[in-house]
Amino acid sequence: MQQPRGSDACPLRWNRNRYLFCGHRLRDAQALRKNVMIILTERAGARMKEMLEAEGTPRFGLRVYVEGGGCSGYQYGMAFEEAATEDDLVFQQQGIMLFVDPYSQPMLAGTEIDYSDDLQHSGFSIKNPNAKSTCGCGSSFSV
Repeated sequence: MQQPRGSDACPLRWNRNRYLFCGHRLRDAQALRKNVMIILTERAGARMKEMLEAEGTPRFGLRVYVEGGGCSGYQYGMAFEEAATEDDLVFQQQGIMLFVDPYSQPMLAGTEIDYSDDLQHSGFSIKNPNAKSTCGCGSSFSV
C-alpha cells in the first residue's frame, strides 16, 4: 500500500483560477492533475461525510474505480469500503480516504469529483481529463 498523499494538513484548493497546494500557486493545472490521482472538491467531500455519518460508518473510505461497460466502453463506480486492499493506491482528500485499484489508476489520474444540488441536478459528477469521449449521461467514457 502506498503512502497517503494530499492530506488535510496540506489541502489542494482552487482559488482565483489557480490551484493552491500548501499555500503555493501552481501555474500548470495539467501538470498538477498528473501528480494527483483524484481531486475531491469541498462540496463532494462534505456530502460524502454526511453520507458516511448517516450510514453509521464514519471511518470508511471511498473506493473509486473503473469497470468495463456503459455505452462508451468504461463506466465509473464508487462505493464505501471499510479498508483498502493490498494493491490499492490510498490517499486522502477533504478528510475522506480514497482507494483506487491498480487497473483504474491510469484512467482516473487527475479526475475531479464534484457534488451539486440545484434545480437541474443533484448528485456527484466526474470530470476526467483522460476521457477521449463520454456518453450523454456522463457515467461512461472511452480512453
